[in-house]
Amino acid sequence: MPTQPLVSAGPASVVAIVLNWCGEELTAECIESLERSQYSQLRTLLIDNGSPDGSGDRLHARFPTIPYLQMGQNLGYGVANNRGIEWALAHGGDYVLVVNNDAVVLPGAIGRLVETAESQGDVAIVAPFIGYHDDPETGWYAGGRFSRLRGLGVHTQPPEGLTTPQEISFATGCVFLFSAQAIQDVGTFAEDFVAYVEDAELCVRLNRAGYRILFEPRAKALHRTPRIEDDPAPYKIRLRDRNRRRVIRRHFGLSVRIPFLARFFVTRIILLVRYSVRLDWPRAVAIVQGMIEP
Repeated sequence: MPTQPLVSAGPASVVAIVLNWCGEELTAECIESLERSQYSQLRTLLIDNGSPDGSGDRLHARFPTIPYLQMGQNLGYGVANNRGIEWALAHGGDYVLVVNNDAVVLPGAIGRLVETAESQGDVAIVAPFIGYHDDPETGWYAGGRFSRLRGLGVHTQPPEGLTTPQEISFATGCVFLFSAQAIQDVGTFAEDFVAYVEDAELCVRLNRAGYRILFEPRAKALHRTPRIEDDPAPYKIRLRDRNRRRVIRRHFGLSVRIPFLARFFVTRIILLVRYSVRLDWPRAVAIVQGMIEP
């Protein structure tokens, strides 16, 4: 259960985890943004998921003072970040900042996140405003909620001019601050998800354990992501759809499962027909896999 706020002798320790897989320049930009942080008690941990292009080792040479974990193979988003979270807690981190390597954290963000996290004892995660890298004032993420009907976390828009923390039910894994106390109580990412929807599943688990998730609009980050995505890669379709089903099956009863499954299978069949008509067999097969994999 959530505990009372900790009263420490000094600023809380934060360990930022940056996971690389064949993204050398993006990862370097992310690390450099963390090095510009105004938060004094910040350490950065670089993890490489066995990048076959050697970018992990080159980044390690480029930032030799930053601790480095080499996974040796691509273990997926959740597993690699979990190894980083374990390292952070073993090295005295009070909070873990999970940061995608295609994100940039602005200088004052971490202090804002920590201040909000320490304001109450039941806060597990605090998420910042995340703008587009090429349009910082336009929100890619400005809060979110978990949709039981879709089995996904969806992005929402807060009231205009919001300047105070707002309770939410979904924080994107792109950037968020995670309390060590909540980690010890509830755990980390579900490793069997491999990638996609693991952030939503974690948020559901934290909420069910009595923890709160907050959006802090005054903390800001940027994300290199397209405004309009092309059709997802087949592996993303398979993992995302499988994991949506897993979240609902794992955490909810029939009153939630039945409407979710009705919508899920109708929309998947429509997509299956669409990809089949286009003779896009890799995506058509991925739709089927996402519907049947346990």
